[in-house]
Amino acid sequence: MADGTEPRLIRAAGAVVWRSGHAGTEIVLVHRPRYDDWSYPKGKRERGEHVLRTAIREVREETGHGVVLGRTLSPSVYPTTAGTKHVSYWAARHVQSRAFTPNDEVDEVLWLPAATAHERLTYERDVALLGEFRSGPAGTKPLILLRHAAAGSRAPVAGDDAAAAAADLARPLDASGEADAKILAELLTSYGECQVISSAAERCVATVRPYAEAMGVPIQVEPAFTVTPGPIPRPCPLPASQRSCPAAGFTAGPGRRAGDEPGGVGRADTHLRAPREPALADRCGLQGPGGRPAPGPAPREGRVLGAPVGGRRARVR
Repeated sequence: MADGTEPRLIRAAGAVVWRSGHAGTEIVLVHRPRYDDWSYPKGKRERGEHVLRTAIREVREETGHGVVLGRTLSPSVYPTTAGTKHVSYWAARHVQSRAFTPNDEVDEVLWLPAATAHERLTYERDVALLGEFRSGPAGTKPLILLRHAAAGSRAPVAGDDAAAAAADLARPLDASGEADAKILAELLTSYGECQVISSAAERCVATVRPYAEAMGVPIQVEPAFTVTPGPIPRPCPLPASQRSCPAAGFTAGPGRRAGDEPGGVGRADTHLRAPREPALADRCGLQGPGGRPAPGPAPREGRVLGAPVGGRRARVR
């Protein structure tokens, strides 16, 4: 800026909302009478709001549609009179419609074929975003990796290794961790209904329990995620018809379409290291004989969230 100060950063979020139409994928565009332009639903982040929830809220407010977020798209960054605007975008699947009432901010909402929507868009940056959206799959599923929330320090336990391991598995979340787990549950609902897999450790199960209860899904305990004394039990590989790990490409089971498969919320225990990771890859169908990558096309993943396994706990912000 002319006075040498940094321009104000304005955080916002929105989505390229899509659905399957008779002639292929359709997307939503909104018309803003104030600017007389056509763009995607988006808006500024409220104080203390996570951008995931900003995107969901702004789509609902501007279009009346409920959505589930998919893959991330490139952000739009451009100058405005108030500062530099940074808009985070996601592809978002339409799941619910509510009545739309024209207003001063948005007076028209249109579903248009994705193949021709560029003709209606006002800004080149939005045309480029549409191209990015069309260059990949419209529908994806998230693979979300989490480390447990705060659980305090381990207390020394008298006895053998088995007693110490049992006491550590029973260690609960502390008050801060319980609060973060509740906040995390709300954020995870942005991705819809996911399969939930956890270590047997109570601190791990408790981290995803609020989300599982909110979505009405079970928590599946995975031996490969659990710290135990001695060798790690090798889980039985799932048959191809039952593999629903999101990183495996979402093979649909009997009577289900691939688009119906839930995503995955994985809970890794604190001390999971590389030697144990192949068991997870095998369970998801990502690993072939001898530890080599499984044959076939590269998996299509959604957003991966959380701290690296074995790293510091990620705080919800």
